[in-house]
Amino acid sequence: MPYSVLFVCLGNICRSPLAEAAFREETRRLKLDVIVDSAGTGSWHVGSPPDPRAQAVARKNGVDISSLRGRQVKPIDFRRFTHVVALDEDNLANLRRLAPPDATAELSLLLDHVEGREGQLVADPYFGDEDGFDLTWADVTAGARGLAQKLRRGD
Repeated sequence: MPYSVLFVCLGNICRSPLAEAAFREETRRLKLDVIVDSAGTGSWHVGSPPDPRAQAVARKNGVDISSLRGRQVKPIDFRRFTHVVALDEDNLANLRRLAPPDATAELSLLLDHVEGREGQLVADPYFGDEDGFDLTWADVTAGARGLAQKLRRGD
């Protein structure tokens, strides 16, 4: 079965779309065939584009995320994806609570895939300024590289 990865944050307009974008770029670079998506545990941004500041930091790094739209995690996601990756511990706890009994996806934190950063969260930049989005981009890029390498090795 090919790998498929769902990145999850709270609203699906900042961190998870950036993680999706960074991971798409990394899998393209490594020539890995992986299905990639993102979602939120909350419903208030369903159908919304990514935050303009998230779009700006992605664009600054050569990636266009303007076509992405927010969606909420669904029970089927826990069977449809091989990996469901949370951006922080609160969302990971929510995912564990939302997972149906027949879930098959491996749950993890994004930074668990970066040596020395296991258990750390990707800070939510929503209530800060543009600098926070640069920091988020650096974190999701590091996590994307680590996860892509793991999948490439077949771990």
